[in-house]
Amino acid sequence: MSMNIQVTLEEPLLAEVVRAGHSLGLEPAQVIRQARLDWLKRPDGRQFEQEWIAALQQNANEASRAEDWIEVQAWSET
Repeated sequence: MSMNIQVTLEEPLLAEVVRAGHSLGLEPAQVIRQARLDWLKRPDGRQFEQEWIAALQQNANEASRAEDWIEVQAWSET
């Protein structure tokens, strides 16, 4: 079964989607479709993010955790 879903994107996000698609030779709909598929395949990534957010909320200013946060920041940028 297929379903056509209409999505509204804010202008800055739409511009990024168009730019990314253009550089890859893809239409905006193809970029959105691929992004959706990639996101759905990342349940571990969402769980990891939720765990780190919970940890930050509990010990946000604990100095000994600074190195952990630096490593996570570097990981998320890749």
